[in-house]
Amino acid sequence: MGRSLQRNLRNSFHGVLSLMGDYMANITLQNIDKVYDNGFRAVDQLSLEIQDGEFLVLVGPSGCGKSTALRMIAGLEAISSGDLLIGDLRVNDLEPKDRDIAMVFQSYALYPHLSVRDNIAFPLKLRKLPKDEIKRRVDEAARILELTDNLDRKPGRLSGGQRQRVAMGRAIVRQPQAFLMDEPLSNLDAKLRVQMRAEISRLQHTLNVTTVYVTHDQIEAMTMGDRVAVMSKGVLQQIDTPEELYNNPQNTFVAAFIGSPQMNLLSGALSIANGMATVTLGGVTLTLPPRYLAEHRDLAGFIGKEVVVGVRPEHLTECADGDLNSINGEVDIRESLGSEVIVYVKVQAKQVHMSNTENTSADGAIVAKLGPSTKLRPGQSATLAINVDNLHLFDAESGFAIR
Repeated sequence: MGRSLQRNLRNSFHGVLSLMGDYMANITLQNIDKVYDNGFRAVDQLSLEIQDGEFLVLVGPSGCGKSTALRMIAGLEAISSGDLLIGDLRVNDLEPKDRDIAMVFQSYALYPHLSVRDNIAFPLKLRKLPKDEIKRRVDEAARILELTDNLDRKPGRLSGGQRQRVAMGRAIVRQPQAFLMDEPLSNLDAKLRVQMRAEISRLQHTLNVTTVYVTHDQIEAMTMGDRVAVMSKGVLQQIDTPEELYNNPQNTFVAAFIGSPQMNLLSGALSIANGMATVTLGGVTLTLPPRYLAEHRDLAGFIGKEVVVGVRPEHLTECADGDLNSINGEVDIRESLGSEVIVYVKVQAKQVHMSNTENTSADGAIVAKLGPSTKLRPGQSATLAINVDNLHLFDAESGFAIR
């Protein structure tokens, strides 16, 4: 894989265009519901507009409804209510084979008794295409995906990454209007996942085919998607670019779910006096920048109320004891990653824990990303400066960001 595959992708642009043709379409979900017979609502009023050629990632914890939503687009799950359009066609009642989409599964779904060539060609043979057309499409897909030397092998003789590329090849040759991918990399080891997510992203942007990709891995989502849709308990929480999700989360769930390590969320009390806003965290008072009130017009409505204060680990730095906008604690855990050090510091401020997110910190500890030169060790006292220019404030009751 690697450089030679990248070179093939660059050199194959015109071949890709001839292979794919003009098979792009937008996908529209309008107030889609999925309610099972036992009353369980797996997807609740999901509305999405996925543009031609866009790479959209559905991300969220297990059971959030993302795979169910994908299966409804594919036609593998019935839609309880709402409208699903591919292009300008309402497809709620169309069979999967009539929706002109190609799905790549977590399990690859390859036929072990067929060669790579026959696995890739299988959907074309079902459509009874001419043999020379099948050969042309298969050979072109194999060249793009660097599978030419493996066309006569069986899947059992391939690596996990090669099998995943065979599954991709089978999707490409169909010339679909859209690709649907359900956790396609979860069976690969960590190193191969990193390589394959880069190759899939590069291939998708070269092919320029509308793609909906499901994953529970927020790093995978952030590195691959043009836009990312975050789901929780069947409800869409936020859809935006990766940068916007990270910098401007709309609620505490998105704030905690996006980012690794996750954002620190602390309970605080807001005060405003003499045109200056302050937030108190367990005895520590943070003074917000003067512009904060002007930029957050709703802030005045939360005077004296509990708010949730969010701060990213990279916005905490070591400082001297007693510095303005700093918090004291004791180092609990140190994780050295070479280029940076992650420290967990026990503090008096009350943490806000989110359900359905991976909270990696110990109870009562905040997480900081520090430089590799830090001397902090477990058991030592630490003073951390909080970059108040990058604070996030949320309504403690609703969880929504205070704008």
